[in-house]
Amino acid sequence: MPDRTDPIESADDAGRDLYDVATWEPRTLLDRAAVTGYWTLTTGTKAFVIVLAAAILLGIGALGAFADPVIRVLTVLSIVPAAALAGYVRASDVTTTEPLSLLVATFLLAVLTATFAAVLNSAVTSLFGPFAGLGQVVFFFIVVGPVEETVKLLAVRLYAYTDVRFDAVIDGAVYGAIAGLGFATIENLLYISRSVDAVEMGISLAILGAGDGIAAVRAFAGPGHVIYSAFAGYYLGLAKFNPEHRGPLVLKGIAIAAVIHATYNSTVGIGSGLIGAVTGLGSFPSLVVYVLIFDGIFGFVLLRKIWRYRETYRAVHAEIDAETDPELTEFEE
Repeated sequence: MPDRTDPIESADDAGRDLYDVATWEPRTLLDRAAVTGYWTLTTGTKAFVIVLAAAILLGIGALGAFADPVIRVLTVLSIVPAAALAGYVRASDVTTTEPLSLLVATFLLAVLTATFAAVLNSAVTSLFGPFAGLGQVVFFFIVVGPVEETVKLLAVRLYAYTDVRFDAVIDGAVYGAIAGLGFATIENLLYISRSVDAVEMGISLAILGAGDGIAAVRAFAGPGHVIYSAFAGYYLGLAKFNPEHRGPLVLKGIAIAAVIHATYNSTVGIGSGLIGAVTGLGSFPSLVVYVLIFDGIFGFVLLRKIWRYRETYRAVHAEIDAETDPELTEFEE
């Protein structure tokens, strides 16, 4: 790692006061004002982002839709697989258990920041319409994938990333997975609310098959969001503990997540159609098979990264324990 001190500070052996020469800390009234101003600016920017996202959430009617018991139940049911996957990623954290307060905050922030993706995607989708199928693929890779993975990572960056309890690389994958769960929740809510006329049907009928099984369909879309953003989150964790490479690492994580995401969006229709043609399965069973294959492949790659971290963590700490307790080493031998 390169030396992060000025040449004067590195060479000084006399204990000189290098304030405002090669080092700095708040001493004067102007210094303290600068610190306060910077804190106000950064905190105010975060607050503005959150307030803007909340305003968009209200504007698109998401809270009103969630207030309806039918849509609420369907939404909760639709995120069960994604929640299970996010829970497994959290349980795989071999370091410390992440506090519930940070997990809940990340989930809620992802619900809010997801609205930015909804606005941006809607704003530019018409630009790709004239190009038919190819335009859709380009749209997925240039807009949908990068935008959605960025706003999910933003949910982690706004709060959990800056907290001292985000104290390991693997924490990035955990909070990324939770952000993916939050994003899937609001996305499923919007899809379901547009597909279900909750006023005209009873709750039992809605749960069983409203919107041509839209809740069941969305249940298989959710785990993908957890996988994509857990990848991006893992690299955000690497970025936090490798600040000299922070920018490239964050971009790498978003790029990986966006490409996987866009690949799924671009291939799910063709892939499930081919499975249906070969096996004779209906459209929904074919979709299920394709999603299980796709998410299974990339979920396994993600879990291998998590398992590698876990194994290395245990090996390193076993070596530390052996060095601090020689009798333990002799006993194991």
